[in-house]
Amino acid sequence: MAKNFLLEIGLEEMPAHVVFPSMQQLKEKTEKFLAEKHLAYDEIKSYSTPRRLALFITNLVEKQADIHEEVKGPAKKIAIDAEGNWTKAAQGFVRGQGLTTDDITFKELKGVEYVYVTKHTAGKKTTEVLQELPSVITSLTFPVTMHWNKYDFEYIRPIHWLVALYGSEVVPFTILDVTTDRFSRGHRFLGQKTSFEQADDYLVNLEKEFVIADQVKRQAMIEEQIAQIAKENNYQVSLDPELLEEVVNLVEYPTAFVGNFDPKYLAVPQEVLITSMKEHQRYFEVKDQQGNLLPHFISVRNGNQEHLANVIKGNQKVLTARLEDAEFFYAEDQKLTIDFCVNKLKNVAFHEKIGSLYQKMQRVTVIAELFGQQIGLSAEELADLNRASQIYKFDLVTNMVGEFPELQGIMGEKYALLQGEKASVAKAIREHYLPIASEGDLPASKIGAVLAIADKLDAVLTFFAAGMIPSGSNDPYALRRQAYGIVRILLDQQWSFAIRTLIQAIAAKLNEQVAEFGFSLDNITEEVTEFFAARLKQALSLAEIRYDIIDASLYSNQEDLLLQAKAAQLLQAHSQADSFKPAMEALTRVVNLAKKADQSVEIDESLFETEIEREFAEKVQTTLAGLSLDNLAANYEALVALEPVIVKYFEETMIMADNEAVRNNRLSLLKQLATEVEKIAKLDVLITK
Repeated sequence: MAKNFLLEIGLEEMPAHVVFPSMQQLKEKTEKFLAEKHLAYDEIKSYSTPRRLALFITNLVEKQADIHEEVKGPAKKIAIDAEGNWTKAAQGFVRGQGLTTDDITFKELKGVEYVYVTKHTAGKKTTEVLQELPSVITSLTFPVTMHWNKYDFEYIRPIHWLVALYGSEVVPFTILDVTTDRFSRGHRFLGQKTSFEQADDYLVNLEKEFVIADQVKRQAMIEEQIAQIAKENNYQVSLDPELLEEVVNLVEYPTAFVGNFDPKYLAVPQEVLITSMKEHQRYFEVKDQQGNLLPHFISVRNGNQEHLANVIKGNQKVLTARLEDAEFFYAEDQKLTIDFCVNKLKNVAFHEKIGSLYQKMQRVTVIAELFGQQIGLSAEELADLNRASQIYKFDLVTNMVGEFPELQGIMGEKYALLQGEKASVAKAIREHYLPIASEGDLPASKIGAVLAIADKLDAVLTFFAAGMIPSGSNDPYALRRQAYGIVRILLDQQWSFAIRTLIQAIAAKLNEQVAEFGFSLDNITEEVTEFFAARLKQALSLAEIRYDIIDASLYSNQEDLLLQAKAAQLLQAHSQADSFKPAMEALTRVVNLAKKADQSVEIDESLFETEIEREFAEKVQTTLAGLSLDNLAANYEALVALEPVIVKYFEETMIMADNEAVRNNRLSLLKQLATEVEKIAKLDVLITK
């Protein structure tokens, strides 16, 4: 008869950010363990709080399934000697399976007879198999670990108790000096020690001791309590998902409450106030129905309603101290000039091998101007871009950003506006950090987007030039994320990005004044180009474009990342059309034959021998004359339209003619066509079968 199984690992309080991942990891590894041990069950439910990780497995069978396995051994001619006796090979084989030669049968496989035995393995009792769970529990990995007492063993936090119940039976095993039992612990301050007669008692008995072990229920309680507070006070409360998850993993018995702060602090930018509340205190900000920040906050205590007034008072006191600091920093920062801050950046290292932040800004100014000119920014936009690039890191040396690093860029925009900078310049200062996450928001303004690209491109180029290139999972300076951010911005803005040409132009400028810029760029073009190709591949893969289409576009004779992306999107859009397969096959044949052209010669119409050859040449020349990189879709349609005449031409024409002049003439014509085809994609990597 199947029974439910409970496993609980009791710990000291874990950091909130590791609770959910650890719970999921325990579940996944247990699923794998049960599959390997041939133990069937209905479902695994996972639970967690800051002090425990738990699994509840429903209808876990009482014993392993018996296994009947047919095992193949040596060939018959090796198993039996000339006298008809079993050889050592046969005897060793059956002995290894726990059987005898009496169990041997023969079966033919591809014309050869082999020894076979049927191995019967009786399933063990589930309670016996579950005693191997310490191997699962101790295999969990964490971002940080600690060891305690005299043990070398490391874990996220010390293990204080273990519960393992199969139905009502304790499954015995020990980890370090902790042995499984049916006893658990309630809330650290409100609850008592509790026990479970059977696995099914878990959630109910813990709740009696002020522990909501089900994280889904805990989150629902928090959401409902905050919604009730908002309704009663006519508040607008936005539940940030990341903050909500963190709060869920900070408490075992949640009680939401409202706190207040002095309205005078509303004179400080609301981003500062929200950061103080959210990042440092794990509070939810409160707004009115018009979206204006109010002098209140909502927090969640780990406990019940008792002595809640004291809890509120304590939280208000802590927040007030934070806001006092913020108000002071804000006032002090306004005494600083942008020029003063920029000058201080001369003494702030960007990286010891690359130079100061001031030198980085000097390089970025050059890169931004080159790229801004390339994409056709107006004179006014270029002037604003130049100003933004010369000052965009100044807020890093302000008091506010020193205390709240999360506000870099945000405070730069605000301080720039206070000191009379143009709104477009100030906005670019904030936007140059975007996207902050791999799929985060992108810059909305052209100037902000160019500055973001220039800043990130400088990081990639200089770190590559310094030999600090990401390898494997090692990417300490987040160069992959920065390059991917550039790709996303380019695709969003639809800007051309001729990567090799741009790198060479940047290197030419920067290498003229190594002393000023602090760095030279040499011999990195190919490595950086491949690095960006991998990031574009990532973006196109996420857009669910076929892998062979992506490769065909990236390996084309086109260095512009935007055109590579457009080609991939174009081929993907047409890949299901009836014309796609025959057209790609015909054009691929053109490309493959064109590789045989030893030299390109001017097409000589007098060497044409047939009417189809004249027709083919005329249509190819007309098509090539009408192609333009400004309209990739039209190019594709024009090339696809050649499919019937290509097929007919190949059917009626011997390309590799004996006459060298005729052969070279035909190959040169194909070469002209292939060159234009390969500006769109390298078709020979496409899968058309």
